[in-house]
Amino acid sequence: MSRRRRRPATMLAGLLVLVLSAFLLPSVSAASASHARAVPLAELTVVSERVASGLRRPIAITGLPDGRMLIAEKDGTVRSYHPDTGLAAEPVLDLTARIDTSDNERGLLGITPAPNFARTGILYVAYTSLPAGALTLARVSISAPERLQVLLTQEHAEYGNHNGGQVAFGRDGYLYWSTGDGGHANDPFKAGQNLGTLLGKIVRIDVNRTCGAKPYCVPSNNPFVRVQGARPEIWLYGLRNPWRFSVDPVDGSLWIGDVGQGLVEEINHIRPWQGGANLGWSCREGTPVFDPLQCRPGVRYTDPVFEYDHYNDNCSVTGGVVYRGTRTPEAWGTYVASDYCSTRVFAVRPKSDGGYESATIGNFPTQPTAIGTDVHGELYVLSDLPGWLNRVRFERIQPAAGGGVANR
Repeated sequence: MSRRRRRPATMLAGLLVLVLSAFLLPSVSAASASHARAVPLAELTVVSERVASGLRRPIAITGLPDGRMLIAEKDGTVRSYHPDTGLAAEPVLDLTARIDTSDNERGLLGITPAPNFARTGILYVAYTSLPAGALTLARVSISAPERLQVLLTQEHAEYGNHNGGQVAFGRDGYLYWSTGDGGHANDPFKAGQNLGTLLGKIVRIDVNRTCGAKPYCVPSNNPFVRVQGARPEIWLYGLRNPWRFSVDPVDGSLWIGDVGQGLVEEINHIRPWQGGANLGWSCREGTPVFDPLQCRPGVRYTDPVFEYDHYNDNCSVTGGVVYRGTRTPEAWGTYVASDYCSTRVFAVRPKSDGGYESATIGNFPTQPTAIGTDVHGELYVLSDLPGWLNRVRFERIQPAAGGGVANR
């Protein structure tokens, strides 16, 4: 193969990328130092402190540049918390007139600020809409809720569960949104493996542009743009109810907690170059085969990086976030998730050899519904029916003589 001389424009573009990376990414030395201080996960534990109460079924949480946390309540209200002033008495946003809350799993489900929120006050929200529970992705100004703009919908009338509902911006600037498989049990619409529906998917769209009549564009490198019969918005498929996922702000990878049927809860880790990955449902539930009729010869399924069973009070995974804070350097780069029923805290971290280290590192307060971070990368967790907001920190457990561990 002949070599081609690099053009000046290409070289300039490469230099621009390097310059931008210096501003957008933590420095290599800081990242290396954090990894150097990392300890085995079994030497970490979590401690939670209740910092607010009186919330009504808090369901999603996100941090703002000014230090506030926004907390979505299932009925359609959004509350504000600041560590200096506490929980504000009145909602900062009220969408209750639009929200279908007719089932335990319907309601306002996801919220994230626009990257330019400090200037625009724009939020992106996911909810089940009146009158029939359609999965809805919308854009709204925190100061002008009456001008809400619906971006994308997916009909979901037959059953009230499995609505997905997480929204988050990737490092690529695109908006990601998760949807469930349509509800009930056993993937009744066989949606997980069907590229013709948005059910059971994570979608990726460009909300900074409009294309034709759509208030968004589909990125040209989405994996199914040119696949006949496929929805071009799809980024990942083969999901059951990925109602909590997050984007690692350092490498742009997605960490997805996908709720299982009755046997396995799973966590998936998807790198930016894995668009189009098939996570298996409903051919598989985790790694075990669930419905052989949904399995296709020659299809490649992406395995979860962590899975656990329903013994010992486990029932439903609550996907979490990667810790990128500074308070506990030993935990830097650790993904933290939990279970709604058992409240166990699961820590997962990639290893240098390509595998994953995992450990159970304590418990969260009752009924954890969402795990989020503030502007500094420090952790918070919500408790559903008690209506609590809890601040989370890590503590180091020193190895004890004889191979065990002991509190410092």
